Amino acid sequence: MEDVEVQHHHSNQITLCPSSRPEIPGSVAFGVISGTVDNPRVAYLKKPQPVTEELIALAAPVTPAEVFRTASSCATNKCQHFDGSNCRLAQRVVEQLPIAETQLPPCAIRKDCRWFQQEGKAACFRCPQIITDNYNASKLVREVSMPTTIGE
Repeated sequence: MEDVEVQHHHSNQITLCPSSRPEIPGSVAFGVISGTVDNPRVAYLKKPQPVTEELIALAAPVTPAEVFRTASSCATNKCQHFDGSNCRLAQRVVEQLPIAETQLPPCAIRKDCRWFQQEGKAACFRCPQIITDNYNASKLVREVSMPTTIGE
């Protein structure tokens, strides 16, 4: 019985999408993109920061999603990646991307994260290479992030 820890003890649990857009109201930044253009890495913040005008201004001249990883409430059925019960993006990240870190990143949103709740540590090990607006993304990363229409 390994699934015990997934049960939520309080009903006001919000499930967070770790790949949401900074423009979404109520978003929090939980990571800053560091590393290099070819090998970007997310540096996780100790405490998620609300996305404010000031935070967005810090990203200029690039888009906030090139600088920050932001989370907001999982949109479930309103999202192109959600199949009715699961996040297909999280599935593809785990199935297709290589492991980026062999240690669990020090992530402040893990317990509320849709990817972690659904895929467990396998998603966390790959998360540090994900950049929401990555104009230098590899072909693999681009393919993984495309909404899937297979089997519909």
